[in-house]
Amino acid sequence: MIRTVAAVALLALAAGGASSASAASLLPNGCERAVDATADQQHRLLRFAAVVRETLAASGARAALISRSGTDLSRFGLRYSHAAIALADGLDTPWAVRQLYYACAEGRPRLFDQGLAGFVAGSDDVDQGYLSVLLLPDDAARALATAALDKPLALGLLNARYSANAYPFSTEFQNCNQWVAELLAASVTGLHTREDAQAWLKREGYAPVPVKASGLLMLAGHFVPWLQYRDHPAEQLNAGLVQTSVPDGLEAFALRLWPTARRLEFCHGPQGAVWLEGGERLAAGCVPQPGDRVSALD
Repeated sequence: MIRTVAAVALLALAAGGASSASAASLLPNGCERAVDATADQQHRLLRFAAVVRETLAASGARAALISRSGTDLSRFGLRYSHAAIALADGLDTPWAVRQLYYACAEGRPRLFDQGLAGFVAGSDDVDQGYLSVLLLPDDAARALATAALDKPLALGLLNARYSANAYPFSTEFQNCNQWVAELLAASVTGLHTREDAQAWLKREGYAPVPVKASGLLMLAGHFVPWLQYRDHPAEQLNAGLVQTSVPDGLEAFALRLWPTARRLEFCHGPQGAVWLEGGERLAAGCVPQPGDRVSALD
């Protein structure tokens, strides 16, 4: 799998003369992989996860949408790549997450529960990373928690075919963020099928903004098993546009449904853990700004 991605990245270099870093950012990371971290880096990540967990525990919320800056999608103007459901209780540890992952060794998607520390450590960059948390109002949080913990429902919304760029209004494929969107729909409506969940999302105005994709990224669909395009409308592809579920779109939709939801953003970087509440975004580089909260991680 890594060899295939590397080959496509080399094609990017040949085609556009891009740096290896920007070429790699053309492709989402479809496979889970271990990122090497020193003992000090691991300690800082554990401390950061503790800061997030303590803040969530103090909020009194029961469930939240949570997103991390896993794969670098800055080329597309996106900070967050992977969304999940965080639950105050019901899983092995408080504020663990339930999410969809593509299991490369098995060649299929599956649901995976993970502690908050493991979720935080899933970023490509162990020295700097971001988390966005949307704390839902009580009734919505209770319904989402019930849906997430309902295994027949959660598994029933899981599609057997994965594509990292799955079209949000087709049941042929599914990505991790689309499963979250459909579970959110099921929690609100009581619907149990992907078709019904997508129809409701469309009626309610869920419409992720299409992103501009290079011809190389389109070409990758012929070689990378977790990157597909046949589910996308031809007119969008002809315009070089790809519409797929991403965390930013999920958050925007949830905030339209529940304007009183509380948004928290966290990051870890050279100056420690930084976080704030509200609509503002943390600065690039995790540099604290006036009004941000800061906690040392050493």
